Amino acid sequence: MASTMTYSQPAAYASEVARAEFIRRTYTHLALAILAFILVENLLLQSSFAPALVQTMVGGYGWFVVLAAFMGVSWLADRWAQSDASPQMQYLGLGLYIVAEAVIFLPMLYIATHYSSPDVIPTAGLMTLLLFGGLTFTAFTTRKDFSFLRGILSVGGFVALGVILASMMFGFSLGLFFSTIMVAFAAGSILYTTSNIIHHYRPDQHVAASLALFAGVALMFWYLLQILLSLAKDD
Repeated sequence: MASTMTYSQPAAYASEVARAEFIRRTYTHLALAILAFILVENLLLQSSFAPALVQTMVGGYGWFVVLAAFMGVSWLADRWAQSDASPQMQYLGLGLYIVAEAVIFLPMLYIATHYSSPDVIPTAGLMTLLLFGGLTFTAFTTRKDFSFLRGILSVGGFVALGVILASMMFGFSLGLFFSTIMVAFAAGSILYTTSNIIHHYRPDQHVAASLALFAGVALMFWYLLQILLSLAKDD
């Protein structure tokens, strides 16, 4: 149950009990967000309209529309999740983002499910889990403040978006190298968010923290799956 208590200082300056509770809530919400994503994605994949929806999303300018809509929804969900107005608004933002991620993942997971090896999705999931665990362990054991990554991630995000849009406009393939770079970018995002959880988030911002972590995990899973699909295609 969400706490209605508000804080003015980061969890790093709160009591040990408050810090532990904040971290527990953050990672519990992350786990629940991942489970909710899996549930929504399975419902979409098993629906009768999945093939038509996938064809619409990837055909013509469909992916431009999907990408633009996802960016808008992501911005709105993040604003709601970080809202100080009410816990309900924060949860609405997290829920909206989960659904948006499930929709944008649909074409690739549909292809992976029906046209690739059944091991591809579980392997990408396991690799994501292991990398996430390693990054989390690094952040919590070193307790280093990775705030300096913010500028790098901001610039890198705009560059990556520009390259993606260019590839869609001019029809060239991004390839394995770009996917590998984006896995590293996702790793940096997870490390940055985990550092913020340790040093900068307030104890009542567990929903916003879990959304930021979920976004990094989803991005890493996306590009690891891209890599595995490309390698499976080449075999």
